[in-house]
Amino acid sequence: MPELPEVEVVRRGLERGVVGRVIADVDVHHPRAIRRHTLGAEDFRAALIGQRIMAARRRGKFLWLALRAPTPSADAPASGDALLAHLGMSGQLLVVPSNSPDQTHLRVRFTFADGGRELRFVDQRTFGGLAVAVGGAELPAPVTHIALDALDPVFDLDQAIRRLRARRTGLKRALLDQTLVSGIGNIYADEALWAARLHYARPTETMTREQAHRVLTAATTVMSAALDAGGTSFDRLYVSVEGVSGLFERSLQVYGRAGESCARCGGTIRRDAFMNRSSFTCPTCQPPPRHPRWQ
Repeated sequence: MPELPEVEVVRRGLERGVVGRVIADVDVHHPRAIRRHTLGAEDFRAALIGQRIMAARRRGKFLWLALRAPTPSADAPASGDALLAHLGMSGQLLVVPSNSPDQTHLRVRFTFADGGRELRFVDQRTFGGLAVAVGGAELPAPVTHIALDALDPVFDLDQAIRRLRARRTGLKRALLDQTLVSGIGNIYADEALWAARLHYARPTETMTREQAHRVLTAATTVMSAALDAGGTSFDRLYVSVEGVSGLFERSLQVYGRAGESCARCGGTIRRDAFMNRSSFTCPTCQPPPRHPRWQ
């Protein structure tokens, strides 16, 4: 699943490639791609044609394009509806020349009034999807329960520390909880825990303020570094809007490195099953707590 850095890379690409343009037509190739838009393909298309894209926004792993009908004042604040996107496991939003061959798993095509590059939603596994969020230009209703992420300019670190320590759960489970801090997924949780020298099964209620600060700051640092590298791409499914893979895989310290040596202490990195996924740790740097919360 793409995490915050990968989704932010896509958001920035959309900001470069489609903001300010007017949607001329929408072609839905597969109904599952808009299954969250319960009124169907024709309503989806009608709601978008003629709308100007005013901004590309993100909260956690959700993306949306703020829309409004064209007016004489083209620089007016964004208002109205939003085109909401979740990439799921394999979704891609690509901005490509209109004469580019159709991708094998093309699900939705957007063309623009200026006749320039198209926006295409491509999704091999069709776990992602698009929908029109009425009145959602500033914050779509399906996203309101998602917390701010650590890279948001108004993120309140002290509040996040208090909320983290108030939980009674395992530390990694808390980091993955999008209502606490959004955008952190399996990869960057493992990397942040390694950087903070904390085990994923550490009970959150036993953490000191300094430890909570350390792990949340580590998450911010590692995701910022991943963003600078274009995200983490283990395969061609995670790409920018130009189709470019991220390079942060080369900088991962523990994730996906079971059996290799820890770069910090030389210990052997291990893999444990966790919530139908995997956790990667260095047992030397991140010893399990005395009373762990494994799930």
